[in-house]
Amino acid sequence: MLEDAYGYKGSKLNILTVDVEDYFHTEAMAFAVPRDYWDQMTPRVEQNTHKLFEVLERRRVRTTMFFLGWVADRFPQLVAEAVALGHEVACHSYWHRPVYRLSREEFREDTKRAKDAIESAAGQQIIGYRAPSFSIVQGMDWATDILAELEFKYDSSCNPIRHDIYNNPHAPRTPHQLRSGILEIPISTLRVFGTNFPFGGGAYLRVLPLVYMKTGLHLTARSGEPLVLYLHPWEIDPDQPRLPVHLKSRLRQYLGLSGMLARLEWLLETYSFAPTAQTCSHILSEQPAATDMVFA
Repeated sequence: MLEDAYGYKGSKLNILTVDVEDYFHTEAMAFAVPRDYWDQMTPRVEQNTHKLFEVLERRRVRTTMFFLGWVADRFPQLVAEAVALGHEVACHSYWHRPVYRLSREEFREDTKRAKDAIESAAGQQIIGYRAPSFSIVQGMDWATDILAELEFKYDSSCNPIRHDIYNNPHAPRTPHQLRSGILEIPISTLRVFGTNFPFGGGAYLRVLPLVYMKTGLHLTARSGEPLVLYLHPWEIDPDQPRLPVHLKSRLRQYLGLSGMLARLEWLLETYSFAPTAQTCSHILSEQPAATDMVFA
């Protein structure tokens, strides 16, 4: 049984990640709040992330926090606080635009701007990336080539399921090395009769029946691979403003918010979690080491 200074439970570390963005940054809200209006919105990311900090600190759990560059520029102290608390800090783009809608140069510019903003706030180099809406799909090797050029060491932009925004059902389900040398770390899925079913985060984690979610978690844990889960600060905020969007977006954004914190508490009590760089250190150590890295 593994039990260290952080209180990790169990014989294996899993990965819990947080995409640090605000309620109006999501793809579901993109038509209601164009990016030109973001600065006119009342932010809630700071208070919600602090609430997550408190929950994680009480459970002595450290995560990987994929910060939006826009958030890092406006709340640099939030990035610095994450580092001080021992969380790994990583990149979630600058403008939260799906990668498949960007040219190569637009993607490079967005990613470099975000990386610079986050590293400036963190005071250290970052090595992890996650695309908005898991939007690096099959056939987009050029994106991970650019990540390698920008000195990222791993990517977690793959949720290998059928989806109307990020359809990628045939991608590998377990961590694997890409042609670029980047380590790809997909979100956990449940495979039944040759089909991948989601449970690893977002609305799936909030609203799917608890018995189904527990089955997915249990079977993945038994497989020997780490669980890779994700959530957002706005998902523990049932009081967030309701914006005028169509039914599908309302369901994705608002369903299950009131119960998400309880599910998170249960996860933290039941499974052992650590930052991505720590959990996958045996693979990342085979790559050229990043400089000036500090993971408390």
